[in-house]
Amino acid sequence: MTAGPPPGAARRLRPTARPRDALGRPLPHGAAGVPPLPDDLPASPRATLRAAQDLLDAGLYFQAHEVLEQAWKAAPAAERGLWRGLTQVVVGLVHAARGNTRGATALLRRGLTELVPHLCEPTADGGLAGDGPCPGHARREALDSPTGDRQPAPDGWRAHGVNLPGVVRWAEDLLRRLEKPGAQAGGVPPPPRLVTQGHD
Repeated sequence: MTAGPPPGAARRLRPTARPRDALGRPLPHGAAGVPPLPDDLPASPRATLRAAQDLLDAGLYFQAHEVLEQAWKAAPAAERGLWRGLTQVVVGLVHAARGNTRGATALLRRGLTELVPHLCEPTADGGLAGDGPCPGHARREALDSPTGDRQPAPDGWRAHGVNLPGVVRWAEDLLRRLEKPGAQAGGVPPPPRLVTQGHD
């Protein structure tokens, strides 16, 4: 006698047809949810950013996170942290909009941990990749570091038109709001602008 599939295997193998709301929460079967994302998501970084921004602007934060997550998983190793950070910031927005302050703050912190170093990296011309939100000690370390120990920052985020300084400021502002005593998630600011003006 052969053993059957483990309990729950059929559930895992069945495609999920359950509808979801704009924040990705499952709805009862048969309910009208937001349309699922198409299978052919954008492949280029700029098209990905534009698609994610359009979804954010439409209030479809969960779907925007899914678009960014695909880019993160497909990104070259040098850019993976950038895309992971963008994804985590948007998931932080999802959690804030759902009213989950703890989850939102954790994800915003993780996203910032991934993104801020990209602003502090020395570039090939000896400057720093970003202006402004790089913490002072990290900025000094980046500039004082001999070129042998640190590679110049890949200019991927600039080439792709990512508004990295703006996203970092936005995430830091939301994090400060959520960390205030008695703060509650739910009333979130407009979503971040992922794309630098002139690239969208």
